[in-house]
Amino acid sequence: MPSFPDFPEAERLELPAASPTGGGLTMSVHDAGEGPAVVLCHGFPELAYSWRHQFGPLVRAGFRVIAPDQRGYGGTDRPDGVEKYDIQHLTGDLVALLDAKGIDRAVFCGHDWGGFVVWAMPILHPERTAGVIGVNTPYTPRSPQPPTSMMRLLVGGRDERMYILWFQQPGVAEAALDPQPDRVFDVLLSRAEDPAISAVRMIGEDGQLDMNPFRRLDEIEPGTPLLPPDESEVFKRTFARTGFGGGIDWYRNFDRNWETAPGIGQEKIPVPSLMVTAAWDAALRPELAAGMPALVPDLELHEIPECGHWTQQEKPEELNRLLVDWLTRRFGSQG
Repeated sequence: MPSFPDFPEAERLELPAASPTGGGLTMSVHDAGEGPAVVLCHGFPELAYSWRHQFGPLVRAGFRVIAPDQRGYGGTDRPDGVEKYDIQHLTGDLVALLDAKGIDRAVFCGHDWGGFVVWAMPILHPERTAGVIGVNTPYTPRSPQPPTSMMRLLVGGRDERMYILWFQQPGVAEAALDPQPDRVFDVLLSRAEDPAISAVRMIGEDGQLDMNPFRRLDEIEPGTPLLPPDESEVFKRTFARTGFGGGIDWYRNFDRNWETAPGIGQEKIPVPSLMVTAAWDAALRPELAAGMPALVPDLELHEIPECGHWTQQEKPEELNRLLVDWLTRRFGSQG
């Protein structure tokens, strides 16, 4: 693994069973610093390693920084059963992580899928949540129908044209992605481009919307690499060993989460919150955060210009300034 002096070695941590869901597994965790706790939660297909640039600035600002490989990823266990990856299990793991570390409450910061998890924390576990930071992922209203039903309307019932719908089919995505992790990350970990160009890439040969690059990896020309080869190699080697199935099972719980946790998207977020959008993120567009003030009363909102989806790796200095500033103002006097 490339050397990042501020990024601590991983420890294998046995998580207690925090509740009927969550915990009870071995988690790979990076932990450094002293002070109020900040837990960094990665997205798909990522690892705790995605947060390597954030550790040094946050630790030097006086915070204890913790980043796990979450359930199904990297050095953390990958339990069998799709239902083991629902929002109760994912948030329960974070509660169990705090228990194992002897921490009462933390600020939870999440990117991509990790963002969905951290916005659920103050709804499902308010007593353990001091604050929330969304990176690219906003807190949005509960949809009037199950999420996959809404997605089918977007692509006219053509499940193969929306990656989340395509992911719902057991084994299909794994069969396509697991044999070629190098190609997956060569395509995904590319530098951001103007949204107008990205929009053109979402149009299939028949002129219809196609939001599933994963089934067209062989047709897509990779862009300019975002990371040096030795850093992208960390993702490639890890997913070559683990496969993508653990992370894909998170997506297979979209409707289950909608049914079992109706408060998410309906209840207001009761803790201080920071939302950082990325101007060029084609997947989680900045305008998705426009309605957040109605749902998040104590909200600070910022946008990073000319930044794509992989914010903490693409624009680390810009993100770090925002994180350190907000955390210091809102939590720096604690601990």
